Amino acid sequence: MNHNEWISHAAQLQGAQQPFALVTVLRAQAPTSGKAGDKAVVTADGHIHGWIGGGCAQPAVIKTARRALLDGQPRTIRISPSEESAERDLGDVLEFGMACHSGGTLELFIDPILPSATLTVVGDSPVARALVGLAPRVGLRVAVVAHAAIASDFSDAATVLSSDDAKEVCDNLPSPSFVVVATQGRRDLQGLKAALALQAQSVWFVSSAKKAGVLRESLVASGEDPAAVARIVAPAGAIIGAQTPEEIALSVLASVIAVRRGRGLQDAAEPVMAVAPVAVTAATTKSSCCGG
Repeated sequence: MNHNEWISHAAQLQGAQQPFALVTVLRAQAPTSGKAGDKAVVTADGHIHGWIGGGCAQPAVIKTARRALLDGQPRTIRISPSEESAERDLGDVLEFGMACHSGGTLELFIDPILPSATLTVVGDSPVARALVGLAPRVGLRVAVVAHAAIASDFSDAATVLSSDDAKEVCDNLPSPSFVVVATQGRRDLQGLKAALALQAQSVWFVSSAKKAGVLRESLVASGEDPAAVARIVAPAGAIIGAQTPEEIALSVLASVIAVRRGRGLQDAAEPVMAVAPVAVTAATTKSSCCGG
């Protein structure tokens, strides 16, 4: 067995934007086939690529890797001989009993490697272009949605869709983590409809509060879900006195990062909405991104 096969599998999974956990043996007390420094890639379906020891340790590793992939938090686990396969949380380490006859103790670090969160920018305004340039610098994968957009104009974007038709956007883009609509007067309503169709975790709209209110009414009148419309955050961005397109983009990106790191939307945007903005959850969205 090639103990370093995890390297090629990790590269393949990252290239395909697929999540996995990188597991490293920190300490090994004989008798155990795993040694300190051994590594493996573990996927959510329980496949192990690499070497971290024999079959006795694998169930605990797979179980913990799946948890780490769900919440994005790394963990340290200890697997040691025991007549019971009990699990104990010791604070800084999660201990599993191992009833195998082989004996030995393993301590492993399980690090979830998740795909980059996606920011979809709707529009080709100066603010939109500034956002596309800034977002990859903080680890966000960027998709652009803009009517008649030219891919070469958005060299920092991973994906450029030259249509803002809601159905076409829904058919061609996966649901992103975050959407910012920065149309700034050009096809505002179409851009907002496209953003709602994507059913992102959070949606921001770069506009004044007055304009946002008028467009919210238009969206509801056109048949959009009132609850989803109310969750659009507008005006977008942290309050930093931004004036230039680049400064506005920076303020919006600060709000996106705040939500990405676990702060609520009420903390990340100016509280000017009549309805308090909250993150969109599976319980409040339609069964498909186009509502079909």
